[in-house]
Amino acid sequence: MSGIIAQNTLGGSGLIKSPEGGGAWNFIKKITASSDSDIAFVDGTDDVVLDSTYKTYVFTFNNIHPETDDKFFQFNGSDDATSHTYDITKTTTFFEASPATLSYTASFDLAQSGDDQRLFNGIGYDNDQSASGELWLYNPSSTTFVKHFQGRLTGSRWTDAAADYYYAGYFNTTAAITAINFTNDSGNIDAGDFCLYGIST
Repeated sequence: MSGIIAQNTLGGSGLIKSPEGGGAWNFIKKITASSDSDIAFVDGTDDVVLDSTYKTYVFTFNNIHPETDDKFFQFNGSDDATSHTYDITKTTTFFEASPATLSYTASFDLAQSGDDQRLFNGIGYDNDQSASGELWLYNPSSTTFVKHFQGRLTGSRWTDAAADYYYAGYFNTTAAITAINFTNDSGNIDAGDFCLYGIST
């Protein structure tokens, strides 16, 4: 017996093989920050794809580092065709894991607000401090449903403590999401790699 499971086997073996091509991570775009006020991924601009090509998109963050200390790393979305203001109404939830506790952080939630959603609380700017993680965005091109997202970041806070943050929510719009923008609450993003992938299904 070869040990290879037949395509779409749903029978008595109890083992299922994913359809060929399913679940593949398709690299779309990498942006490396260098003292930038924001990092934006705009559909149709600079080789960015954020449309019906994929139902699921993933942004990854590698060693995001602020220019100044104690910064909130955050994001927002746009459903504009050209102007790309980042102010879509959102409802979200936010959890924090520290060395001592796991807690719900109500002050970082959004309740039908167009404000930026915080992803990491207080990144340190020492040379060895940064944050890394991911943001999953589901079916952004839908014009029927609201757009869900979730993610996690881990890193070093300005207090020299390790922290792990979890967030989820939805953009409360049935318009297609056309762009995603990442910023700090103030000051520039000094360094870090931002990558966008589309997930084949």
